[in-house]
Amino acid sequence: MKVLPSIQNPRDLRLIKKELLPTLCEELRQVIIDTASHNGGHLGSSLGAVEIITALHYVFNTPEDKIVFDTGHQAYAHKLLTGRQKEFATIRTQNGLSGFPKRTESEYDTFGAGHASTAISAALGLAIARDQRKEKNKVVAVVGDGCLTGGMAYEAMQNAGLLRTDMLVILNDNQMFISKRVGALGKALTKLLTTKYMQLAEEKATNFLKRFDELGNNAAKLAKRARSILFPGTLFEEMGFRYFGPVNGNDINEMIEVLENLKDVKGPVMLHVVTKKGKGYKPAEEKPTKFHGIGIFDVETGDSLGKSSALTFTKAFSDALLKLAEKDTSIAAITAAMPEGTGLDAFRDKFPSRYFDVGIAEEHAATFAAGLAAGGVKPVVALYSTFAQRCYDQILHDICLQKLPVVFALDRAGLVGEDGPTHHGVFDLSFLRDIPNLILAAPADENEMQHMLKTAFDAKAPFVLRYPRGTGFGVKLDDEPQDLPIGKGVWLKKGKDATILAIGNRVHPALAAAEALKKHKIDCGVVNMRFVKPLDTQIIDEALKVSKHLVTVEDNMLAGGFGSAVAEYLADKQANFKLLRLGIGDEFVEHGKVANLFDKLGLNAGQMTDHILKWIK
Repeated sequence: MKVLPSIQNPRDLRLIKKELLPTLCEELRQVIIDTASHNGGHLGSSLGAVEIITALHYVFNTPEDKIVFDTGHQAYAHKLLTGRQKEFATIRTQNGLSGFPKRTESEYDTFGAGHASTAISAALGLAIARDQRKEKNKVVAVVGDGCLTGGMAYEAMQNAGLLRTDMLVILNDNQMFISKRVGALGKALTKLLTTKYMQLAEEKATNFLKRFDELGNNAAKLAKRARSILFPGTLFEEMGFRYFGPVNGNDINEMIEVLENLKDVKGPVMLHVVTKKGKGYKPAEEKPTKFHGIGIFDVETGDSLGKSSALTFTKAFSDALLKLAEKDTSIAAITAAMPEGTGLDAFRDKFPSRYFDVGIAEEHAATFAAGLAAGGVKPVVALYSTFAQRCYDQILHDICLQKLPVVFALDRAGLVGEDGPTHHGVFDLSFLRDIPNLILAAPADENEMQHMLKTAFDAKAPFVLRYPRGTGFGVKLDDEPQDLPIGKGVWLKKGKDATILAIGNRVHPALAAAEALKKHKIDCGVVNMRFVKPLDTQIIDEALKVSKHLVTVEDNMLAGGFGSAVAEYLADKQANFKLLRLGIGDEFVEHGKVANLFDKLGLNAGQMTDHILKWIK
């Protein structure tokens, strides 16, 4: 008989016998694998964290005790154990479960997270709030080793070491970043040092030595340093944490024993846990990078399914960058732990000395690029649009203020689909448009992408190139990238009744909408604006002469976006015009397939047609 169906919440989990827990972990893995094969998702990390999550809910009194996940992509087992088994098949589908912890979804989701390096800060806040309310609950942060490449994690640790409140940080080291050490000696020593007897003895010995002024304090420090020889936690100890580990995070019984010993330890505690990314599913174990975030796949073989052979915007960027870098040896590329996702893996393999992966540290990536540019290098920083939000100050202060020629290639701009509101890149036009000295552009298709990238390098100015996830529009590519005139749009079609001013990947749907409007006796023109900044005001003036009805369309927030730029210009000009702005309203867009989300938001060709028809009629 299966164990998992009998567990509707962690209270049920805590009632089952310990000998059933390994079976439960196997069942959790199978459900996660089967579901991810149909829905896609973050598979490898979730498989590796099964025992950690099961042990946490078994030992701690959740939801009164709080668990905070970093990034949240490792939390699938958490959802299954906290009352969401029946809905789990809907994960990452429209109106279904989120792929990340979400406070509105469950009382067990203590803190939402789609970006990295936030858990220790949030957990510290929860712990201090508990202290101020004079409550006794426990607070645990589960942090992936990659998240420790982000500076925010260290800011939180130094503050936690200063405040000295009770909290536990579990460092889930899946051997992709920190440590491969889980030997018999390490296991035995960790087991010894996590016992309450040994903790008490260590505390008494330290306090005794400190009574003897400078000599005693030096002896205590020496003892601490001697301890660190056997344990790789010196950094954490110096920041004020008591460090334990590493322990085998895929051994459920060992995890429970260690957590039982540590849950009442005072002050900030760091438990170093080593897991296998993709644990229990051979294809994911062998190719952890591929299965970190994956689309639908065949469970038997691990092969991806349903992939289009059409050229993606990411591949168009990657190919164009290689062409340009072959001819210009001053071009360098920077990523923040996303070489495959941004298409920089090909650049890495061909030009390793000009490729830099800075880890999950977008702020550093931007200022590092500024330094490269100041030194005569031509850097391109390839980020997901949603992660560029994290380095706004560096773009403004370190790059644009100094007019340094750094190129930002913002992948996943606009709607990204199943990863949802934490990952939709629908804010970049709004938060970047107000920065002086910055050129802001969006290619209409994969061919324009290569020309715009060359334009960016040749502009010798801060330049942001933003483009969407997924396949392009199947246009024929020109043989070589060419410079485009900066700040100039292009007429695709002129019409006497209205003109659509379109930006980025809404240009081709705008053309389709204009064609559909012919059936309703409406002659509609289309302009590919290409640049949000500088804005082509000349072509807007030309459009006004043809028709007073102007429509802007973008896959960005309406507030402060491309349509706002057009409206500001027309208002300042005191022009005679009628303007319809199509884009995303004042809301966070939920997860779902991109096409469905565009339908819902009224931004596909059919909805554009209906909006314009209703507006003009």
